[in-house]
Amino acid sequence: MLTVITIINYIDRGAIAYAGEFIIEEYGLDLKSWGQILGFFGYGYMLGGLFGGILADKKGAKFLWIIAVTTWSLFEIVTAFAGDIGLTLFGGSALIGFAVFRILFGAAEGPSFTAINRTVANWSAPGEKAFLLSLGHVGVPIGALLTAPVAVFLISIVGWKGMFVVLGVLGLIWVLVWAKIFTDYPENHPRVSKEELAEIRSSEELLESENALEISQHTNTSWYHFFKNPTLVLNALGYFGTNYVSFLILTWTPIYLQDVFHYNLSSLWYLGMIPWIGACITCPLGAKLSDLLRQKTNNLRLARTGISIISYFLTAVCFLIILTVHSPGAVLFLMFLGTSFTYLNSTLFWAIVLDTEPSRAGAYGGILHFFGAFASLLAPTLTGFLVMNYGYTSMFISVVVAALFTMVCMVFVKPGKRVKEKFSSESQEVSLN
Repeated sequence: MLTVITIINYIDRGAIAYAGEFIIEEYGLDLKSWGQILGFFGYGYMLGGLFGGILADKKGAKFLWIIAVTTWSLFEIVTAFAGDIGLTLFGGSALIGFAVFRILFGAAEGPSFTAINRTVANWSAPGEKAFLLSLGHVGVPIGALLTAPVAVFLISIVGWKGMFVVLGVLGLIWVLVWAKIFTDYPENHPRVSKEELAEIRSSEELLESENALEISQHTNTSWYHFFKNPTLVLNALGYFGTNYVSFLILTWTPIYLQDVFHYNLSSLWYLGMIPWIGACITCPLGAKLSDLLRQKTNNLRLARTGISIISYFLTAVCFLIILTVHSPGAVLFLMFLGTSFTYLNSTLFWAIVLDTEPSRAGAYGGILHFFGAFASLLAPTLTGFLVMNYGYTSMFISVVVAALFTMVCMVFVKPGKRVKEKFSSESQEVSLN
């Protein structure tokens, strides 16, 4: 179910890229305005993830999933009419109409990855954290891969506005199934055996550097102490870099292929899939490799950040080489390789939060998400500015810079390293008073 909803999530957010040609023509926009429309999503996405994480700790993952998916599905449907609403209600500006509903849509989609983190913290055995996370996160490249054929197919059948309506309805169907089958904890699920529960809650596999889940502390989240831990802060900065790469490829690939290589919409359904094919494999592969390294070496830093450093160096190399080639086949192949290396590490940022502060997986995951979501705002918006002023070459240069930035951040990350909370006795005193 986590994989399915992440696929729906990414198709919902990426489908607008394939409607770009029609929206630009219908409302008389330019590439700068189009970059702004793509970037508006990020404003809401940042805040949605931040507050969604806190809500996941307080109200539980099930509650958060139901609220988030219901609202984003409704805003997905309304996006079909955002430009017309803007023309009618917002001073004749289609751009403002898209701004309003893309921000609301982003806010509703924001809690998705913090909800995955809270869910996995509650349900995973110690030796399976990264891999279980990857089963949710693999929906990202699968969703991005399927976005092109699904969006192009729906546009050809029901038009670009009908596409948004159909996608929104699919999300609402998922909510009904989720509400029926999911429980916040394995302790509450009738199909979890005593043996399974014992394995999930076992502390025997924990490394000395890891911290165990403490269910009773979920509601006592001090979110601001995240910023006292250098490991969590640097991990979040690194996550910004990886999201920059991901969102740029997701949102700008269609227009890039149309503008530079003059492909039409009928070709994009398969060309838009190419950058994401390898990531569908490397996302769970990197997580599984990390869990195996953790088990074999008992070295959490090697298992988490070692993979990160190598993967982002290779990502930077691939996108740097793009600057030297000119055929669409070579460019797409290098994008395929670069995205594959990026997703080799994609779940490990979240695993590091679980290694370090599993009892605060929601709130601390929300802060991690906030940093990553800022990239979802900056990547499409900055790319629009760069392309308008310096051409598409600058787009790939910015990807190289983001990848190297992530690599440097991860060099200094120490998973599992918790900062002692010296304030705890003061907090207890205030509570008693």
